[in-house]
Amino acid sequence: MTAYPHATAGQTIGLLGGSFDPPHAGHVHITKAALKRFGLDHVWWLVSPGNPLKKNGPAPLSDRVQASRALMQHPRVTVTDIEARLGTRYTAQTLAALCKRYPAVRFVWLMGADNLAQFHRWQDWQWIMDTVPIGVIARPGDRISARLSKAAKVYANARVQGHASHILGRLQAPAWSFVNVPMSDQSSSAIRARGEW
Repeated sequence: MTAYPHATAGQTIGLLGGSFDPPHAGHVHITKAALKRFGLDHVWWLVSPGNPLKKNGPAPLSDRVQASRALMQHPRVTVTDIEARLGTRYTAQTLAALCKRYPAVRFVWLMGADNLAQFHRWQDWQWIMDTVPIGVIARPGDRISARLSKAAKVYANARVQGHASHILGRLQAPAWSFVNVPMSDQSSSAIRARGEW
């Protein structure tokens, strides 16, 4: 396991959680887009010990962290296994622990549009929306279902339009922004299905 990532007071850090099983060019693509579109100083990949919404466990954490570091080569991106260190299983738990550990840092939770479509199934999802800004990045086929999702409807008044997305990290939660970027259709499940992991 690695040490806790370094952060400076006042920084805006995007958090991209996931199993990264395996990591692929689509993850790199949305990370670079998030840095630019949401005005982030840094992005941390939170390689999770396991996904509570998935039945089958992922490949060993050390393998996924190593593969992620080999793939994501960027001076403003840190690959971390911080959830294993914190002992957290759910996003809300992780965010609560990070906000306590880094009180002077502004966090933005990053997700693909596919996650927004089922975000209301996450544990304490409304607490998450009320605690940190959310940056949503469009992926193929998920744009309409994301825009019509329960979370999008409940928090319609907190939506920041795409042209103002660069200020997202400086806003008080609840605040969320949905941006369209040139899309990658790569997926971890497709890579696993082809036997490439």
